Amino acid sequence: MVMLASKYFEQGTVELCAGDPSQVIPLLQVVQEKTGYVAEDAIGEIGEITGAAPSDIYGVITFYKQFRLQPPGRFVIKLCDGTACHVMGSVTLLNVIVDELKLETGDTTKDGLFTISPVACLGCCSLAPVIMISEETYGGLTPQKVRKILKDYQRRGKPLPKNKLTGEIPETA
Repeated sequence: MVMLASKYFEQGTVELCAGDPSQVIPLLQVVQEKTGYVAEDAIGEIGEITGAAPSDIYGVITFYKQFRLQPPGRFVIKLCDGTACHVMGSVTLLNVIVDELKLETGDTTKDGLFTISPVACLGCCSLAPVIMISEETYGGLTPQKVRKILKDYQRRGKPLPKNKLTGEIPETA
């Protein structure tokens, strides 16, 4: 049976993917692209569309690093851990970020301001070590420079207001 209405997918997509469990990953990618993470109700919709069990869908989400189960922070910190950055101290920078923001790798700060996401390479090897916050790239970093950058973002970035009913951060905030 094909769903009549979907919060995340157009009717054509629903019809195209109906009853096909091989479409779980593409549908997860659509949700992730639209919302920044995969909400619990999206897992239910994908299950209804494809016929895949929610536990199987959850297994896919937790297996692949590209999927998130929580909304990302206002500022996503991508820390390069490519060869050049690794050799130039990216692990030290990661430790500084985790310590300064009091979070774990892949987590979001309690105030919803930052998410840390180590990446394989940002393509800025001549600037190593490098981080990218939102679309801003910072290179030639030291622990002191990273602390200063984080403090600057903390000063100018206030946590986004969350919807009191859903706990989600509105896109227009």
